[in-house]
Amino acid sequence: MVEFKAEDGQGKGYLASPEKPRGAVLVLHAWWGLNDFFKHFSNKLASQGFLALAPDLHDGAMAKTVSEAKELKSRIDDERIKKIVLGAIDYLQSLPSVSRRRIGVVGFSMGAAWSLLLSTLKPENVGAVVVFYGSYPIDFSKAEASYLGHFAPDDEWEPIADVRATEEKIRGAGREVAFHFYPGTKHWFVEENRPVEYNRDAADLAWKRTLEFLDSKLR
Repeated sequence: MVEFKAEDGQGKGYLASPEKPRGAVLVLHAWWGLNDFFKHFSNKLASQGFLALAPDLHDGAMAKTVSEAKELKSRIDDERIKKIVLGAIDYLQSLPSVSRRRIGVVGFSMGAAWSLLLSTLKPENVGAVVVFYGSYPIDFSKAEASYLGHFAPDDEWEPIADVRATEEKIRGAGREVAFHFYPGTKHWFVEENRPVEYNRDAADLAWKRTLEFLDSKLR
């Protein structure tokens, strides 16, 4: 765990460092908080040569059930999350091995929306964005990133209309975008600690596509 400056104080995050980083990635967790899955995902990125930082967007709070996550979300201060995300990207780019190169951002559900927003807030810093079952149809005209998305076709938490609207907004801004749908999956399908929704085949394919995308955009 590392600490970094956020605008209104300190932020914390999990940093996974390879021996010789060949790129850097910010990992933005889902509404559960910074649990072991997101730390493990960061470790997987590090095993492939990416310096990965997963900031704690909930300041230590965590949820294990949907009802707990809903309650946690009701207490979330979006302005605080925004300051943590901006502080995290500044910290990651201050590291000598990153040297202010463009970074990737990978976001899950709630974190996906923040990933998309970050690419418009820090266009000069973000070169690649990967979203898992999360969309945000905002104005991407300032963005300079390429985008990859992984979605469930029948997702009660993420309406397909929002996904398509986000895709069209990105394409309309002239940015590269590829959104994939994984038949038979549900929301959270890549998270191993969600046994009801986890789909190993889809998760493996999404990981393969993510790695190839980050390799092509960041190295």
